[in-house]
Amino acid sequence: MSNAHEEQSTPIRLGLTIGDFNGIGPEVILKTFHDARMLGQCTPVLFASGKVVAYWKKALGMEDFRFHHAPSGEHAQPGAFNVVDVWEEEAPIQIGKPTPESGAAAVRSIQAGSEALQQGHIDALVTAPISKGNVQSEAFPYPGHTEYFADAFQTSKSVMLMVADGLRIALATNHLPLSAVPAAITADAVYAKLRVLYRALQHDFGISKPRIAVLGLNPHAGDGGLFGQEDIDALGPAIRRAQDKKALVFGPYPADGFFGAGQHRHFDAILAMYHDQGLIPFKALSFGGGVNYTAGLPVVRTSPDHGTGFGIAGQDQAEPGSFRRAVFQALDIVKHRAVHGIAEPV
Repeated sequence: MSNAHEEQSTPIRLGLTIGDFNGIGPEVILKTFHDARMLGQCTPVLFASGKVVAYWKKALGMEDFRFHHAPSGEHAQPGAFNVVDVWEEEAPIQIGKPTPESGAAAVRSIQAGSEALQQGHIDALVTAPISKGNVQSEAFPYPGHTEYFADAFQTSKSVMLMVADGLRIALATNHLPLSAVPAAITADAVYAKLRVLYRALQHDFGISKPRIAVLGLNPHAGDGGLFGQEDIDALGPAIRRAQDKKALVFGPYPADGFFGAGQHRHFDAILAMYHDQGLIPFKALSFGGGVNYTAGLPVVRTSPDHGTGFGIAGQDQAEPGSFRRAVFQALDIVKHRAVHGIAEPV
């Protein structure tokens, strides 16, 4: 990573990807950085096209939005919104509709941001939403950002961690069909996720002795084996293994009553077993202000917790709150790592 953040007087260089430029990604990016005070928090670097930015600022009536063309993240200008052109050709914009061109551009933006991280030209990356079906190609055979960055930075131990104020929900499995989840829930796999999560809480969030709750896979956490053996055979051993290492890990808890009873307030993070088990309560409790963080990477990557919003794109209805929080979360993690160091690979 770059050493830019090590000097107090040098702003953190924050990379941004455009997402699907026919969705709300450009809108929430421009709305976030239309507030000039944000340029005092970091040096933003958008990997996209100046033509796309110019189109969207006109569509949103932000004619006073100024940006600087930078040849790379390394040459970003402090105090300015920087745009690095990652494609030169015309890309027809059809607001509200995913197109092959917008999917290809989203992938090129992600690749450019990833390369800038690898080269140390930026200190962190915030990714705008993509249409997962619209980016599938030989260049991007991944179900989402999390899997792409895990591959790009050569780690099989990353964890999708959803963050909103004091609420943190991690996923033991990411984008898997529900039918494939039980086979993926093994003692070794869950323990590996717990290790990544525990270290991220220490190094990236500055929590010295984090408390983690593990949700059961089956109804009533299996009810002693009546509703499945995974909670006994996989979760129990993983939790005990973590406890043997003096980690404050507890469970498995029945997922249905855990949040309704307010138990989540007593933990620094919760490990859910599958996507909807974690994301439904998270989105209900975060009120649209959540952040998706990929824990376990040697670099910092965050994103808003919403999708492309094609139905409201270009109508000045997109709220930038989640994207703004993703920006501040990335900056906070960079600062925490400067103090606590990067967690050792699992």
